Amino acid sequence: MRAHQILSHTADVRLRAEGSTIEELFCAALEGMAEIQSARITNHELRITKNINMKSVDRTALLIDFLSEVLAQSQIEKAVFDTVAFVKLTNTELEAEISGERAEGFAEDIKAVTYHGAEIVQNSAGNYETTILFDI
Repeated sequence: MRAHQILSHTADVRLRAEGSTIEELFCAALEGMAEIQSARITNHELRITKNINMKSVDRTALLIDFLSEVLAQSQIEKAVFDTVAFVKLTNTELEAEISGERAEGFAEDIKAVTYHGAEIVQNSAGNYETTILFDI
């Protein structure tokens, strides 16, 4: 079970992501960020893929760093990345292939993924969840 919910916030956008595993949480957060971008896709048949590798101090920092790298690749490639396949995912390191579609533009121009208030916790149902603040 994975899910995401976009929450209104003054001058920023908050995203609540949830997953039954850490991998599902990362996937839900990626899907939520792609939804916030709401891109105008140029060609649904032309998918682009990129490999990413990173290390961070903990799993919350890893999630924020992951989304920040995906955002950077979105801006460089003019694409929305909405799918990830993890080769390796630990509490402090990941290797993954992200894929998405080229875009003519974005409905929301996300400037940054912030650490403000972000903390991955396990809820009473045993799912992992966090709230992420995007600077727009």
